[in-house]
Amino acid sequence: MDTGKNPLSELTAAEQAFVEEHLSDDVSRLALSLAHTADLRSQLVLRQIEGLQTLQRKIPSLAAVKGLMLPPRLSMEQCSGEAAALYKRRLVERILPHAASMADLTGGFGVDFSFMAPLFKKAFYVERQAELVALARHNMPLLGIGNAEFLGAEAEAALSEMPTLDMIFLDPARRDGSGRKVVMLADCSPDVEQLMPALLAKARCVLIKLSPMLDLHAAVASLAAVSEVHIVADRGEVKELLLLATSDAPQQPRIFCADGGMSFSFLPDEEAAAEPLQATAVGKYLYESHAALLKAGAFKLPTARFSVQKLHPNSHLYTSDTLHEDFPGRIFRVEKTYDFSRSGIRDFIADFGSGKTPGRAQANVAVRNFPLTAVELRNRLHLSDGGSRYVFGTTLSPARRIVILASKV
Repeated sequence: MDTGKNPLSELTAAEQAFVEEHLSDDVSRLALSLAHTADLRSQLVLRQIEGLQTLQRKIPSLAAVKGLMLPPRLSMEQCSGEAAALYKRRLVERILPHAASMADLTGGFGVDFSFMAPLFKKAFYVERQAELVALARHNMPLLGIGNAEFLGAEAEAALSEMPTLDMIFLDPARRDGSGRKVVMLADCSPDVEQLMPALLAKARCVLIKLSPMLDLHAAVASLAAVSEVHIVADRGEVKELLLLATSDAPQQPRIFCADGGMSFSFLPDEEAAAEPLQATAVGKYLYESHAALLKAGAFKLPTARFSVQKLHPNSHLYTSDTLHEDFPGRIFRVEKTYDFSRSGIRDFIADFGSGKTPGRAQANVAVRNFPLTAVELRNRLHLSDGGSRYVFGTTLSPARRIVILASKV
């Protein structure tokens, strides 16, 4: 391999061929085989292979672009996935349909920047790490982005030099000086809470990407200028929290929950005032809210919006005798409900054929407001994990422990 010293230079034809040949290989094993040539070029090639593997999984549209140079592992881990990046693009299209300028003050690998920048006439990419700035300069033209200006600087310093903008985007670093993950807003860098007055003085709106582990309500309270909250999930897992801040923010932000084609929005006062319908028995259908709704704390509103009943104030499962296909979550057809008692467990095992014989019956087991973990309940019912049927251990009002056998609609 070429022993050039610049790790940011483009791959040679031979190196590119090597990457394509070994794109499906285990990178750790490949690194061992190249240990005798552990120079900057071989490290770059290994990084390309590992990065492309991640890119194919997280952002397939970018993985198809030839010639992209990829950053170190941490930047790849922290960048948005394709669904979340597309969500931000659509959000910006809605709130700023005729905007002229934006700045991403924490550019990173540039995934979010690459999805949003084409919506503006001028886009500033700001990043404190020189290597990432160099990568962005190389990659953005390949992605068809010709309206970008690249600045290597701290977010705070760049902000003071910026012209007035339509939008500022930030994705604060969620690791401390030792590399440990942090989830409190005040522990992220840059400190958005301290910067907010300057941000709003410079831009019409500020879009902030935060950790899905963050205490959402505490973050909204600390910033006090939040107009909208967006909880973005993908296939049942919350990926991002987005806070949209404006100088004319209403007293309460509207909360948007999204997972694929599912969307649900509400005001906090609507949830607080909701009078949930309580079920006295499990009906023909069982509903489990998407993770985004649970993160948002929308526990009572689904009963009013979708004519379903809540099993228990703390169970966050719902039921009905009529199918409501628009419910924002998973829907199951109830096969049978059992009391969580010795006789009930005995009946379940007899019905399901999950006795202690070799080759246990399979089911996907979950618990909601239940005294056992999913593993403990699975073992109690003599089940193995998997299959097409579902078992929920939960509580029915007022305090009846039950086991529900169901199949997905």
